Amino acid sequence: MKLDYKKTIKVGFAFAIIMIFWTAYDFVVPMLLEKAFGLSNTMRGLVMGLDNLLSLFMLPLFGKLSDKSKSRFGKRTPFIVLGTIATVALMVFVPISANKQLKEATVLRTEIKQNIDDARWGYIYEEYADKVYLSNNDLGKTDFIELASSQVNQDTKSQEYKNFVESPLNIWLSKQVNEQITQQNTGRIVVYMIILFFVLVCMATFRSPAVALMPDVTPKPVRSQANAIINLLGGFGGALAFVIYTVGFMLSSNPYIGIFATVGGGMLLLMTVFLLLVNENKFVKECEEICAEYGVNNEEDAIIQDSAGSETEQDKKLRRAKMTSFFLILASIFMWFMGYNAITSNLSIYTTRTLNLSPVIASVVSGVSMAISALAFIPVGYLAAKIGRRKSVMLGFILATISFILVWAIIRPSGAAQYLFTAFYLIAGFGLIIANVNTFPMVVELSRAEDVGKYTGYYYIATMSAQAIAPFVGGLFMDWLGDYALFAYAAVCVIIATALMFLVKHGDSRPPKKSKLEMLGEDA
Repeated sequence: MKLDYKKTIKVGFAFAIIMIFWTAYDFVVPMLLEKAFGLSNTMRGLVMGLDNLLSLFMLPLFGKLSDKSKSRFGKRTPFIVLGTIATVALMVFVPISANKQLKEATVLRTEIKQNIDDARWGYIYEEYADKVYLSNNDLGKTDFIELASSQVNQDTKSQEYKNFVESPLNIWLSKQVNEQITQQNTGRIVVYMIILFFVLVCMATFRSPAVALMPDVTPKPVRSQANAIINLLGGFGGALAFVIYTVGFMLSSNPYIGIFATVGGGMLLLMTVFLLLVNENKFVKECEEICAEYGVNNEEDAIIQDSAGSETEQDKKLRRAKMTSFFLILASIFMWFMGYNAITSNLSIYTTRTLNLSPVIASVVSGVSMAISALAFIPVGYLAAKIGRRKSVMLGFILATISFILVWAIIRPSGAAQYLFTAFYLIAGFGLIIANVNTFPMVVELSRAEDVGKYTGYYYIATMSAQAIAPFVGGLFMDWLGDYALFAYAAVCVIIATALMFLVKHGDSRPPKKSKLEMLGEDA
């Protein structure tokens, strides 16, 4: 049995719509919250986690609703179209609602920097230097004050200033913005959060249906390869977002409205391509015919309980074993998202504030890692066919763990930081691509054809509950132990995910029972 690549690519445009939004959202919104509202790592993480908390309830709901849909356009397509249009109509108001706040915050930061005295520099050193792993061994207080006061208002600053002064200064300036503007104008952030809430509701209406479309039209044995293609198309959407926000930061210091408007246009364009290429009902029927032709039973590894109560003891034991594996898979997914999403939701802040990279360089670092990692999607799908999904996932977790530990132990602000960080982040991204390609097929492997949307919702319960908590927990570690602790925390989470996946016994890929040639021979 071979995967129909053309069909899978066409279906993948639905996931590209999702990823162009979330890639831009995860990189740009944390910066907007930092620059405009001056939120702490913890509070910013709380805001970034709210969308995932909302999705925790809505994704299973809309997955199940799409399972029961009777639309003549298919079960999933109406949700994809209506959800995309509603999201685009609202999303540009997210940066508009923060624009006045951002302008006032920018003016305040400039004014404060121009008037800091030596006593204030001493306070910044004592209170915030340790937050970015500075100590007396790196730069003494007297030298810090002299360096800071002599260069703060210069157009060109030394590398030493960038390495040791800018990060603690930016943390303190954000606190001033929060205290002097945000807390005095709480109505602004309330309006911002209300608009953000409705945008995220619209996004949640079609994520599960869009992702469930792939298993709807793909036989079980080739779903890992199909999911690799789907993620590659998602990477294409993410690459479009990367180009949009990188160019935006190159052209303007306040590009947020333009970025969101352009991303919205990109979503509509991808939706149009999807509608032109995908006939959902036709694709589903073709999949059913292929399964019948090759003797593929889409119920074979599903968790099915006999409602008549006629299960044998052996059947009950097997069902319990499958259920145990199902929960172990979800728990493993939960833990690696707890680690990885804590990084992705804080990545733009970590690279710009902790490593002192410009927003343009930070976006390039993120984009290069994303682009090179995307090349791994196809071989990763074949890897699962060779060694199995479970072993592939564990290999990916191990690569990610090693990379996170190296970032935590080695990377510090320096001229080479952007190159070393990119290399390690690339390796981690490659490892987690392996996990991402295989974990979703492991979940839907245990579903029936009529329950794919519901099981897609279960998958998102694991991912979104983690993503609701991870930005907040990651922010806590950054506030308490310093920004670099973020990667140590992520490494521990992925180690736990590896241990859980080791215990999984069901959900791996199964080859077709009979080849097409064998069936023809039997008929003869």
